[in-house]
Amino acid sequence: MKISLLYGKGELALDLPDDTFVVEPTTQHAMENPEAGVREALSSPIGTPPLKEMVKASDRVAIVISDITRPTPNHLLVPLLIETLDHVPRENFVIINGTGTHRDQTVEELRGMLGDWVVDHIEVINNHCDNYDELVNVGDNSFGCPSWLNRRWVEADFRIVTGFIEPHFFAGFSGGPKGVMPGIAGLETIMTFHNARMIGDPRSTWGNMNDNPLQAMTREINALCPPHFMLNVTLNRDKAITRVFAGDLTEAHRQGCEHELEHAMVRASQRFDVVITGNSGYPLDQNLYQAVKGMSAAHKIVKRGGTILMACECSDGIPDHGKFAEILAMADSPQALLEMIEDPEFAMLDQWQVQKQAVIQSWADVMLYSTLSDAQARAALLEPVHDIAETLQALKARYGEEMSIAVMPLGPLTVPYVDD
Repeated sequence: MKISLLYGKGELALDLPDDTFVVEPTTQHAMENPEAGVREALSSPIGTPPLKEMVKASDRVAIVISDITRPTPNHLLVPLLIETLDHVPRENFVIINGTGTHRDQTVEELRGMLGDWVVDHIEVINNHCDNYDELVNVGDNSFGCPSWLNRRWVEADFRIVTGFIEPHFFAGFSGGPKGVMPGIAGLETIMTFHNARMIGDPRSTWGNMNDNPLQAMTREINALCPPHFMLNVTLNRDKAITRVFAGDLTEAHRQGCEHELEHAMVRASQRFDVVITGNSGYPLDQNLYQAVKGMSAAHKIVKRGGTILMACECSDGIPDHGKFAEILAMADSPQALLEMIEDPEFAMLDQWQVQKQAVIQSWADVMLYSTLSDAQARAALLEPVHDIAETLQALKARYGEEMSIAVMPLGPLTVPYVDD
């Protein structure tokens, strides 16, 4: 069969055996008029009055957005929010880019994310998780750390969180409260959220919202300084809006997650020798750090001792910023990395992503098709490949002519599972 993986800003064409299991979601059609859909959601939200009625003209309004690593259509959502709140002076708005621990976006990147009009007329700031002058501790939490959040968010009279909902490899689903925590949180709080115990908990996994400790923590910290309104969307493979969920943070997000659970989680009847996956294309596949999400989704259905073939463009490299590459270089095997990270005395930025990658590699081999050099891939403990068809032929020597294969064309936008 001929099939293509989302890869970079294009697609990667593959010719696979006809019995390959294809992990695809229920077809989600793009909204014919997404602008009208967003306006309708803002005027008839879930569990709150219409947005316009909730905000006074004198209010200082903070809007949190997803950063450049997420395909949230900020260029559509933010102008429609400002249009709806046209009775509020422009100088009363601040848009906070929810970078979490990621790097700042440049002005040009913000223009690409939000459009020129927004950047030229509305104040836009990046969250700086390590600058405590820009943060406020909003109270105690049951997870044993201060609850640091962005000061401009805390001091706003009306708070709006935006984002998009998709399965998430340790928080169950993205969107909703994650826009605030960890999106605009402080480093100390984020490190607790991502510590080895939280990430290693078996309940911290795709699609689980009921007893997931990460969801429990993000909800608890959101409750200390809550959004007054949420605007989230779901997207299809073309990054087009399929549904809009707006209104009360808890109820609107719950309905969005239920929608995605139905459409984005796919049951497989077995595990496979080889699972081929992308990382949902740009922007999620712009670096190897983000590629762990695609590996994690494939991990759900690969056999122990099997192979994951990961196709991730990595236009942004490993990347150079953060500590991901540095931690990977601190041990010579996945097991050694796990032992190092699980030491209670160990604490470094980005350890959670290394921990997830090491768990996956302790289960299956991971090969990487990307624009990284072979040396870069091997430094990340991955085996580089340059031709997926040739690699599949070579793998038959390991698994036999009856080698079973699954392919995930959308990467972690669709998450498979087996009953075990």
